[in-house]
Amino acid sequence: MADSVIATAKTVDEVREHVRAWRKEGLTVGLVPTMGFLHEGHKSLITRAVAENDRVVVSDFVNPTQFGPTEDLESYPRDFDRDCKLCADAGAALVFHPEPSDMYAPDACTFVDMTALTHELCGLTRPIHFRGVMTVCSKLFNIVQPDRVYYGQKDAQQLSVIRRMVRDLNFPITVVGCPIIREDDGLAKSSRNTYLSEEERKAALCLSRAVFKGQEMVKAGERKAAPVLDAMKQIIEAEPLAKIDYVKMVDFENIVQIEQIEDRPILCAMAVYIGKTRLIDNFIFDPSTPDGTLA
Repeated sequence: MADSVIATAKTVDEVREHVRAWRKEGLTVGLVPTMGFLHEGHKSLITRAVAENDRVVVSDFVNPTQFGPTEDLESYPRDFDRDCKLCADAGAALVFHPEPSDMYAPDACTFVDMTALTHELCGLTRPIHFRGVMTVCSKLFNIVQPDRVYYGQKDAQQLSVIRRMVRDLNFPITVVGCPIIREDDGLAKSSRNTYLSEEERKAALCLSRAVFKGQEMVKAGERKAAPVLDAMKQIIEAEPLAKIDYVKMVDFENIVQIEQIEDRPILCAMAVYIGKTRLIDNFIFDPSTPDGTLA
């Protein structure tokens, strides 16, 4: 148990007991799904959820089904006591911290999958990732039964996938997307930033510089994808420690590549290896709004 004054639950039944009590009082419930090792980006989601709901549940679970066999499941950073303190400080009511055996029976053979949206961007190089994400989020939605659920726009493809899943499967939930939170020097906050050496940490700034350049070009009126992507790639390729996985522009709702910005929100996203660490960053542009932010 952490020193922070916040309720914690290890099992599904414990979570449901808390939620039942809140519902009897007529209270609304928000959910912030996380994989733990929380930072200011997560805190911003919790703070938003606390402002919009009577009670907030934060799930703190490193989900094994979204990691490929060569990915960093075992080394993924964890600090539950620190997480509980951040959740308490942000005003959350409950931290759900199950073991994998609490979430997946030994003979579990049911998954949630999608025939679109997951075959581009991160889905190309992480083929099982989004099946794992959708499955665990569906389980969390069924366990907590929240009114609203909160995701950061740093994982923009995930946000789009979850919105589509909620629509297609008729979950009675509002999906709320929240802005990327960055370090003072521009680097998007990420639990994986802890993997970076001092030299790699400086090199990683090429991601945010590329994002800001692309965003600047689009806001200035550039509507062709190629010049924007070329300018962003040049910035990343100038960094010796960086290796591009992808830099692409897609329709945000359908996650299909586009050549031109027209009348629909677009996502300009990248995944870049800095040394052995894979980082992501992006910007979303909605041409239908005055400032280009997502409606």
